[in-house]
Amino acid sequence: MQPIVLVNAVGLTPRLLGFAPRLKAVADSGWAAGMPEVLPAVTCTAQATILTGKPPDKHGVVANGWLYRNTNEVRFWQQSNRLIQAEPVYATAKQRAKAKGLPFKSAKLFWWFNQGAAVDLSVTPKPHYGIDGNKAFGIAGRPQAVPDGLEQRLGPFPFPAFWGPMAGKPSTDWIARAAALVVQEHKPDLTLVYLPHLDYDPQRFGPGGCDMPKVVGELDAACAPLLDAAKAIGAKVWVVSEYGHCDVTRPVLPNRVLRRAGLLDVRPGPFGEQLDLYGSRAVAVCDHQLAHVYVPDPEDVPLVVSMLRGVPGIARVLVGHEREEFHLHHDRAGEVILLAERDSWFAYPFWLDDAAAPDYARAVAIHAKPGFDPCELFFDPRFTFPKLHAARRLLQKRLGFRMTLDVVPLDPGIVRGSHGLAAADPRDRPVLIGHGPNPGPVVPMENVRNLLLAELDLR
Repeated sequence: MQPIVLVNAVGLTPRLLGFAPRLKAVADSGWAAGMPEVLPAVTCTAQATILTGKPPDKHGVVANGWLYRNTNEVRFWQQSNRLIQAEPVYATAKQRAKAKGLPFKSAKLFWWFNQGAAVDLSVTPKPHYGIDGNKAFGIAGRPQAVPDGLEQRLGPFPFPAFWGPMAGKPSTDWIARAAALVVQEHKPDLTLVYLPHLDYDPQRFGPGGCDMPKVVGELDAACAPLLDAAKAIGAKVWVVSEYGHCDVTRPVLPNRVLRRAGLLDVRPGPFGEQLDLYGSRAVAVCDHQLAHVYVPDPEDVPLVVSMLRGVPGIARVLVGHEREEFHLHHDRAGEVILLAERDSWFAYPFWLDDAAAPDYARAVAIHAKPGFDPCELFFDPRFTFPKLHAARRLLQKRLGFRMTLDVVPLDPGIVRGSHGLAAADPRDRPVLIGHGPNPGPVVPMENVRNLLLAELDLR
């Protein structure tokens, strides 16, 4: 069995491949195909589809976050592998190898749904949380010696460069170097590596507002040690992506529409207004260019639809079985699903006055917010010296004071890039690079799993 290293270069498209000479050389030695997006075209949904070969209504990952109906809480960016309701490729491969009497070792490095995954080696970002509300950056994995050993050799994982206003190249550099060490020293049969670099500036400024050749070139350069490690152990390199980015000019705020209509309720308090999910008749969980609108009482659905249909920036309002068109007819999905116009995206704010915004709104707080917030990629422009302000807050923290790292702007209009819909041009689709029999110029995302199993001779 020849090993495979599967690199998830999120944001890489056929249009951009020419700016990545190392990855293009991989494609030239095998084949490259366009890959139509699964909807929503967001990280967790795309990764679950790649891993299971199933659409969202079968694997259950309907977005990066959703309303958990049993607890009535909105949760984003959960790491449990048990949230995937279909069998991932690494579990299938291990079972089939065992049936053939073959050993099989897999590694999952920074892909989502990492905790509890049926892999032999894993590394994932996982901060430490203190009882006093304190948080310390860290990574976790199994065996624990793997993440510990990587940080001893490479230095601490640069968490601020993974997400937030300082997100950028250092996190991808670190992950690629860490993956190279894992590949060389542990020699997995299947290694999954997630490299996030193309998810930052194209989302901040839009692909039309940033130097894409430079950004793609930085990703390509970061891949060098990983590609060398794969070559050293005789592994094939496959490359997959999740979506391409598009330029946007208009944020759409459905929760404010619902609130003004009297359908969304809040609870005021000392830390700003908080969503009252028990008192609300409708709430929109926004995730890039798609939003799930949860409506507990079926009799309220027509009213909610009438409120949202025709709102500028909303292209389609899907109800009931209409969701089947995008394989989103699932219990985790909203009763109503919104699709944005191509130049628009959905922002989560529900407050009507910034003075009443919840404290988490001004912080990088991916697990606290009831929606995805790309404003976290920016420093608030109201600060002349934002890094100095952040340093002052961190000093307060070290001195034992309670503080909020309030560096995130509240204006969603600052965001210029998004994703979530099917690309208008096939050149802006995700890309798939592989080896073995050429499957043709277009490969559905659901087919990646079986192509990998066939190349591993584990059909």
